[in-house]
Amino acid sequence: MLRMLRYYLAPFLLLAVLGASAEERLVYPLHQRGESPEIYPIELLRLALARSGSDYRLEPTPEPMTPIRARHSLAHNDGRVQVIWTMTTRENEERLQPVRIPIYKGLIGWRICLLRGDNPERLAHVYGREDLQSFSIGQRQGWPDTSILRANGFEVRTSNSYTGLFGMLAAGRFDLFPREAVLVRQEQRNMAREGLQLAIDPYLVLHYPSAFYYFTARQRPELAETIRRGLEAALADGSAERLFQQHFGEALASLQLDRRRVIELDNPLLPPLPLEREELWYRPRAPQ
Repeated sequence: MLRMLRYYLAPFLLLAVLGASAEERLVYPLHQRGESPEIYPIELLRLALARSGSDYRLEPTPEPMTPIRARHSLAHNDGRVQVIWTMTTRENEERLQPVRIPIYKGLIGWRICLLRGDNPERLAHVYGREDLQSFSIGQRQGWPDTSILRANGFEVRTSNSYTGLFGMLAAGRFDLFPREAVLVRQEQRNMAREGLQLAIDPYLVLHYPSAFYYFTARQRPELAETIRRGLEAALADGSAERLFQQHFGEALASLQLDRRRVIELDNPLLPPLPLEREELWYRPRAPQ
C-alpha cells in the first residue's frame, strides 16, 4: 500500500519541488529597433531583485513595444509585461502600481538641449522661459514631456519614431531636442556613429520636478513591494549609489549642471513625490 502511494504521489512531489525552485519570468518591454538600450534600469532592477532575496528571471518581450503599448499592456495586466519604468504622472499612478523610489534620482527632469552641430552657440543669450519659447522643440508622441512642454507655452513637434527625432533635428524640422542629463552624451555619440552631427548646448539646463519609477500592474502589489524592498536594501548598503556613479558619474561631471543657467518649468502632470527623502534625489552643487 505504501509502495502504491509513493507511485501515485511521485509525479506530484516532483512538480512541487520543481515549482518551488523554478524562477518566475519578469518581462519588461523591448526597445524599438534603433533605440539606445536602457542598460542602467535593467541592471538596477536586477540588483534590487537580488537584494530582495526573490527569484525572478528578467527578460525582454519577444518583439519591441512602444511606451504607449507597454503602459496599456501593464494597465490591463494582460501578461505581456510585468514591469516597466517610465516618468510618473497622476494618470500612471492611477492606472499602475508605482514603486516610489526615483531610479534616476530625479535627473529625468533635468534636461540638456541637443542642437544642430552647425550652431552650438544658439542658446548663448537665452536667460529665461520667454526667451526659450521662441524655439521649437521636438519630442516623441506619447512621452509625458510633450504635455509638460506644451503646458509651459512651447511649440512642440512630435514623431512616433525615437531615432527619427534626431534626424528631424539635424534637418531643421525643429530647433531643440531636450534630453535627460543622464543620457544626452550617449545619445549624441550614438547619433554621430549614424552620421548625424549634433551639439550639446553648454549654457542651459531645463528643470521640472519629476521622477522615473518602476511600475507593475495594480494586480501585482506583491511584485511592487519586492522591488521596493530590494531598492531600499541596495540604497542602504551603497550598491545602488555605486551603480549610479558607474553609469553617470563621469557624464554628470562633464555637463557641469551647477554652472548652467537653470530654466524652471512647471509640471502639471505631477503627483506627490517623496521629496522629504533627500538621499533619493540628485542636487547639483551651487557654484563656489
